[in-house]
Amino acid sequence: MIFEHEIPDNSKLYFLSSAKQKRKIERIAAEILYDNGFEEIVTPLFSYHQHQSILDDRELIRVNDTMNHNMTLRADSTIDVVRIIDKRLGRNTSHKKWFYIQPIFKYPSTEQYQVGAEFIGQSSLPSVMESAVEIMNALGLNPLVQISNMQIPVILTKMFDLTLDDFRHINIEKFLALDIAWLKQLVYLQNIDELDAILDIVPDNIKIELVKMKDLCSGLTCNNVTLSPLYYSKMLYYDELYFRMIDKNHLFASGGRYKNNGLISVGYAIYTDTLIQTLTKD
Repeated sequence: MIFEHEIPDNSKLYFLSSAKQKRKIERIAAEILYDNGFEEIVTPLFSYHQHQSILDDRELIRVNDTMNHNMTLRADSTIDVVRIIDKRLGRNTSHKKWFYIQPIFKYPSTEQYQVGAEFIGQSSLPSVMESAVEIMNALGLNPLVQISNMQIPVILTKMFDLTLDDFRHINIEKFLALDIAWLKQLVYLQNIDELDAILDIVPDNIKIELVKMKDLCSGLTCNNVTLSPLYYSKMLYYDELYFRMIDKNHLFASGGRYKNNGLISVGYAIYTDTLIQTLTKD
């Protein structure tokens, strides 16, 4: 029996302080993003293309259109924003910097509100990361910025008897069991100051990717930064430089460099609901 006051598991209800905090986060984010040259886009709730951006399509909530074509509720905004700007609106605008404030939905009834920003055709990740840092600072937050590179785990799976699941689940014991000196140093690498010493001993293909991480760090103005070269994201489209903003095991934002139909772009998503929980608790 479902009572009249019940709502589905993991759906969202905002009222009093949580509703006020949600509105504050979105207002501050919108003002900062506008100031940084972004324009707003609100993408359709329904999509034909969500399978392109979701690793596990069992998370998709499926429906059908009037012609019985398969659709899903929006489970990710990034690829839809890039696709719509590039394929549908490209003749009407040449603008490349876009932000969105909208929820995503995953099976069976999970809602997650996000503020996201995408710089289409741009490869420099600091060009968007700085606005994310600015939003956090405006909210009185100073999360740890963790820098990774998705290519490093991919390369290591080709070099050794490892799988991407080992990196998704951070299987440190398996990495150390290989008994390779430079790999052990990668496992424990966190500080940017330690990076130069490792660059002298890693294979050239790993060195190239570590240098990208170093260059990214040098392009940032924030100093609360750490490295995590063996982290691997479960997202389907991030394929290189990647960052997360974390505080006390709470994930506030994530983003990186990605490619869609040959077009390189950079972007991120801020997880509004996590911020609401943190800010209302404080």
